[in-house]
Amino acid sequence: MPRTARDVVFVDGVRTPFGKAGPTGLYAETRADDLVIAVIRELLRRNPALPPERIGDVAIAATTQIGDQGLTIGRSAAVLAGLPATVPGYAIDRMCAGALTAATTVAGSIALGAADVAVAGGVEHMGRHPMGEGADPNPRFLSEKLVDESALIMGMTAENLHDRFPAITRQRADAYAAASQRKVAEAYAAGTLQPDLVPVAVRSAGSGWGLATADEPPRPGTTAEALAGLKTPFRPHGRVTAGNSAGLNDGATGCLLAAEDVAAGLGLPARMRLADYAFAGVEPEVMGIGPIPATETLLARNSLTMDDIGLIEINEAFAVQVLAFLDHFKIADDDPRVNPLGGAIALGHPLASSGVRLMMQLAREFAERPQVRYGLTTMCIGMGMGATVLWENPLYQEAA
Repeated sequence: MPRTARDVVFVDGVRTPFGKAGPTGLYAETRADDLVIAVIRELLRRNPALPPERIGDVAIAATTQIGDQGLTIGRSAAVLAGLPATVPGYAIDRMCAGALTAATTVAGSIALGAADVAVAGGVEHMGRHPMGEGADPNPRFLSEKLVDESALIMGMTAENLHDRFPAITRQRADAYAAASQRKVAEAYAAGTLQPDLVPVAVRSAGSGWGLATADEPPRPGTTAEALAGLKTPFRPHGRVTAGNSAGLNDGATGCLLAAEDVAAGLGLPARMRLADYAFAGVEPEVMGIGPIPATETLLARNSLTMDDIGLIEINEAFAVQVLAFLDHFKIADDDPRVNPLGGAIALGHPLASSGVRLMMQLAREFAERPQVRYGLTTMCIGMGMGATVLWENPLYQEAA
C-alpha cells in the first residue's frame, strides 16, 4: 500500500541533573537504568494526555552497553518504568550521538507510520562504565595503519585539531570555555534550565539518601585567566585541558516525538518540527570536524545557508571542536545564536545522552524567539563522524 511520510514533532524532553563521574559524584551509588526510568516516568507525568499504550517504541542509547546500561536498555527501562508490556524498546550506540540517533531513528518510524509516538533518549554512567570499558579494538586499526593511534583517545583528537587549525589557540579555547560557564550560570540564575530537570533520589553509604536537583559540573565564576593555569594531560605543552573540554559525567535524557497530526489530536504540544538530518564520516584522528560536513550536507539539501539558521546548539565536547565549526562557517566565537544557554563544557557530557539535551535547549530557545524559523542541533562523534539535525520553529512569525 502507498505510504505518505508524516511530519514529526518534538513534544517534550526531560533529563536528570548531570553528575560528575567517580566515587564522590552525585550518582556514584545510583544505577544507570534507574536514571532512564526516572526520565521516562517524568515524561509521562508531564504529558498526562498521552495514553502510555500509544507509545510505539522506546529507543535508549548508551555508548558502553554492559552492566546496568545493557540488557537492551530501551526495553528493560520501559518495563521497569511501568509502561505497558505491549510497548517495545531497543538500544542504540553511536557513541556521543546516541540519543540524537535514537531520536532520528524513531522519527523515521513515525514518519513512515510504523509508530505514532515514541520515546528517544540516552544514558551514560561514566563513573560505573568508563568510555571503552570492555572494548577490544581490532589490532588491524593500528597494524595496517587504518587510523593513527590518537584516533582512539578523544583528547588526542582535540590536540590534532589544534595542530590542523593553528588559528584556534589555547587562549581562544579557554575564552570560549569561560563563556560557556558564564552562560550556564546566567541561565541557572534566570531559572531557564531547571524546568527541564527531573529530581532524582540518590543514595550514599556515608550520608544516606538525598535528592539531585541541579547539575553538578558547572563552575560559576570560571575565568579564562584561571583556565590558563591548567595542565594539558594529553600532550606536554598541549592546548587541551579539563577546563576547555567537557568532563566525565553521569546522566540520562529522554524526549517524546510524535506525528504532528497525532500530537494535535491528543492535545500534546509541538515544540519543534523535525525538518531533516544528516550524518557524515571524517578522519577518526580529527573526529571533532564531523559536524562540518554533516551540516554542509543538510544545508545544501534544503537550499539553506548558515544565514538562515537562527539558533545553533552544538555539543561542546572540546572548545577547539566548536571553534573549528564556527571558523568554517565564518561565525564569531561569541555569536549569540550559538549555545545561548551554555553547553557541555559547563553542564557536562554524559556521552550517549547529550543529543537530547541539545534538543531540549533548542526547544526552549525557540519558544522565546518566534522570529527564528530554523535551528540546528549538531555534534561530533568518536571514530570520526558528525551529526546534524535541522529543526523548524512551529511558533515562527515572519517579520512584517
